[in-house]
Amino acid sequence: MAGFLLGHWLDIFTTVLGLVYIWLEYRASIALWAVGIIMPALDVWLYWQHGLYGDAGMACYYTLAAVYGYAVWKFGKKRGQEEGAEMPITHMRKSLVLPAAIFFFAAWGATYWILVTYTNSTVPATDAFTNALSFVALWALARKYIEQWMIWIAVDIVCAYLYIKKGIPFKAGLYALYVVIAVSGYFKWRRMMAASAGTAT
Repeated sequence: MAGFLLGHWLDIFTTVLGLVYIWLEYRASIALWAVGIIMPALDVWLYWQHGLYGDAGMACYYTLAAVYGYAVWKFGKKRGQEEGAEMPITHMRKSLVLPAAIFFFAAWGATYWILVTYTNSTVPATDAFTNALSFVALWALARKYIEQWMIWIAVDIVCAYLYIKKGIPFKAGLYALYVVIAVSGYFKWRRMMAASAGTAT
């Protein structure tokens, strides 16, 4: 048992950080971005050890994107947002759906090509899919669009399967739990959005 835990300590530790992260995201707390810097930095090491090179690269992006996310939540503004007010939760504008979809497919193709060309990845299509969709999801989270939860649900389902296949059981369990929390988070954010709209009126 001790040997098993020692062999999976990084998986376990990043899983605990992941639980803290999703709890903070559920509450729409800006503190999520602090955890969002530490956790993916450690995930780079974890994923690389297991041959998930796309996810390792994505973790590098997550680390940098967490800095961006914090800056946007802290200093960014949306249309109609009052001066000094916290960035509100809103729906993604319809005009952004097509560009986001085009970006996703382009990123999926580019990441797949990189994995096939430069790595020995055994799951390039799946790894590239979760990476590309995560780019879109993280951008939507940084902009506080409620649709980010729907995107994460798709990412989390595929990641749970992928991590089971690649022998990272704790991380797989975390992403399975993420699916449940993401569904709950969507309804939580929807209530917060409705309450904010009621206060504004």
